[in-house]
Amino acid sequence: MFKNKVFPIIIVLVLMFISCGSKTKEESVQNNKILYQSQNDNSYKTNIDIVVGANQTETYLPILNGKRVGIVANQTSVIKVKRKNSGIRNNETPGIEITNFSYIHLVDTLLKRNINIKKVFAPEHGFRGKADAGEVVKDGIDTKTSLPIVSLYGKNKKPSPEQLADLDIVIFDIQDVGARFYTYISSLHYVMEACAEANIPLLILDRPNPNGYYIDGPILEKEHKSFVGMHPIPVVHGMTIGEYAKMINGEGWLEHHIKCNITVIEMQNYTHNKTYSLPIKPSPNLPNDQAINLYPSLCFFEGTNVSAGRGTSKQFQIYGSPYLDKTIYNFKYIPSPNQGAKYPKHDGVLCYGEDLSKQEIMSQLDLSYLINAYQNSIDKNIFFNSFFTKLAGTKALRLQIESGVSEKDIRSTWVKGLSEYKTMRRNYLIYK
Repeated sequence: MFKNKVFPIIIVLVLMFISCGSKTKEESVQNNKILYQSQNDNSYKTNIDIVVGANQTETYLPILNGKRVGIVANQTSVIKVKRKNSGIRNNETPGIEITNFSYIHLVDTLLKRNINIKKVFAPEHGFRGKADAGEVVKDGIDTKTSLPIVSLYGKNKKPSPEQLADLDIVIFDIQDVGARFYTYISSLHYVMEACAEANIPLLILDRPNPNGYYIDGPILEKEHKSFVGMHPIPVVHGMTIGEYAKMINGEGWLEHHIKCNITVIEMQNYTHNKTYSLPIKPSPNLPNDQAINLYPSLCFFEGTNVSAGRGTSKQFQIYGSPYLDKTIYNFKYIPSPNQGAKYPKHDGVLCYGEDLSKQEIMSQLDLSYLINAYQNSIDKNIFFNSFFTKLAGTKALRLQIESGVSEKDIRSTWVKGLSEYKTMRRNYLIYK
C-alpha cells in the first residue's frame, strides 16, 4: 500500500520537474531574444542577411587602388563589422547566439586600406550629419581625418571642375529614405552631372530604401522643379540610390542628356519588400523607424504653419500648431531648440496637434493629417506657405485641399501618373 501511494507522488514530481525544465528553457530563449534586441538597439529588426554595397570591400577596393578618390559621404556611410569575442551563447539553448556589431565609417576604412582619399563632398546636414535642415553647410577640414570637406549644400550644390580636377574617381555612399523631397537624390543628380562633364567615373555603394516597399503621391511637374524635387517622380519613389542613378542616366535627366559612367556595387539578399531598420539615423530629425515611415506624409507640414515636431524628441512623429483648434486636438507640446533644430517652428509656443509615435507602419501616404489640420485651422488664410507647392510638386494638391476634395478623390487623380511611373521604374530595378 505504501508503494501504491509513493508511485503516483514520484510521477507528479517528475512531471513537475520536466515542466519546470521546459519553462526554464523557454524563458531562456525569450531572454536571449530580449538581449538581442537591447544589444542591437533598433537594428534587431534589420534583415541581418542584407549585405550593403559598402561592406563588399573585396569587390570595389581593386577599383580604387592607385586612384585619387573623392567621396560623397555623411554619417550614414558606414561599414558593419562584427566585434571581437562578441558571440554570447546559452548552454541550455544551443544555436542561440547573440552577436554585437559595430559600425566603422567608410572613410576611416578606406584610409586604413591606404586608399588615396583627396577630399570629402558633404550633402545637406554635413559630413558628420549635425547641421539643421536647410542650414548652409560650409567648406572646411574634418577634425578627425584632416581631409578637406567640400560642401554640396549652400551656394555650391554641384562639384565644380576645379574641385574634380585632382580626382580619378568619385564614390557616392549616402543612406536615402525614398522620398522625393529628401535632398540626397538631388545631390546625386548634381554629382552625376559634374562627373559626366569631367569624364570621371562614379562608384555607387548601394543601400536599402527603408520606404522601398511602396510607391505613392503626385508626380512632380517640371515647372515646380527645385532642390526638394528635381525629377518627374512621385513623392515616394520606391528605388534604391543605385537604381535611381540608373534611372537618371536612362531617362536623360542630366543637362544636355549626358550620361554618367556609373558602377553600382549591388547589395546582397535585398528585396524591396524586406524591412530594413537603419543603424544610423539618416539626418538629425529622423531619429527612428517610426519617423522615417511617417516622414513622407508629415513632411507636407513643412509647407504650412504646422510644426512636424522639430525642436522636440519626436520629430516627424507628432504635429501641431498654435493655430489648430484646441477643442479638437488635445495633444500639446512646446518646441524648443535642440540638435538639428536651432530655430524650430513655433519656438517656445504651445502647439496643439496629434501624437503618431505609436501609429502602425503605413504602406501609403496618409493625407488625413494634412486635410484635417487644414479643416480645423482657426485661420485657413495663413495655413499654407509658398514652400508647399515645391514639396507637393504640383499646385493641384493645395487647391484640392482648399476646395474640400476628399482624400479618396485626391488619390484618384494620381492613378494615371503612378501607373506610368511604375512602368518606367521597372526598366531600372536591380532588386525584386
